[in-house]
Amino acid sequence: MKKRQLGNSDLYVSEVGLGCMSLGTDESHAKSIIDKAIDLGINYLDTADLYDFGENETLVGKALKHRRKDIILATKVGNRWNENQSGWTWDPSKKYIKEAVKQSLLRLQTDYIDLYQLHGGTTEDNIDETIEAFEELKNEGVIRHYGISSIRPNVIKEYLKKSSIISIMMQYSLLDRRPEEWFSTIKNHDVSVIARGPLAKGLLTKKPIEQKLQTDNYLSYHNEELKKLFIDLEKMNYADSLTDLAIQYCLASDVVGAVIPGASKIEQIIENANSTHAESLSQELYLELQQIAKLDYYEQHRD
Repeated sequence: MKKRQLGNSDLYVSEVGLGCMSLGTDESHAKSIIDKAIDLGINYLDTADLYDFGENETLVGKALKHRRKDIILATKVGNRWNENQSGWTWDPSKKYIKEAVKQSLLRLQTDYIDLYQLHGGTTEDNIDETIEAFEELKNEGVIRHYGISSIRPNVIKEYLKKSSIISIMMQYSLLDRRPEEWFSTIKNHDVSVIARGPLAKGLLTKKPIEQKLQTDNYLSYHNEELKKLFIDLEKMNYADSLTDLAIQYCLASDVVGAVIPGASKIEQIIENANSTHAESLSQELYLELQQIAKLDYYEQHRD
């Protein structure tokens, strides 16, 4: 599988990674999906301390224990579970980040994290303190690089200006083109976008249209708009599947360092990984897709 450089770092990740949130809590099942992903050439796995109260990190750690050096491993920090695990609070403080990373390392059974990401962020945070925490962890060799997971333009701009992040994880797909407004700015800072949700909760897959339209809407798309879009997509002059088309759309932007769809079944990871071997989009087809899909903008969290 082809690899792309994250930002200007020494991390080269497979174009399609594995978002681990959907693995579930059955150890053997999760391991089978991770094993298949690696067999198919995926070297980039993304988890978070929030997922399943840390159990997701534990499963990933067990699956990677004997081949850690071959994997680019990413996790996230900042959301702090309440004592009764009924919910979580936001804590981007230096003290908490430096405590939380120790627990993530234990669960992941490793002594370093390739990409440590802030799992959110607001402009009310003490951003300088948060950056200081990540920089100290980097200098200590606990993490190799750091990034943020955020769709808030005002937060993204602050980190681009003040930090040495190499990546920004954003929900991005043909049905959610909002990040495109910021692509040139992000690229100018030598930072990569990590695209989560590239299949738009399964809407951009081979599911029958009738099954997809059981939802009333998706973001600003209403049911009738989705129906028309799916019909238009079926008419596209593209030989491969809708999943291939959706992932190739994301990969068409060179600021995108990786696409990380989730997978809860072996069949899904196979389909996702195989999409990297599909036909790249021609400029004509890429522009045609942009004409039929909305270009919305983030209305909140702007300066």
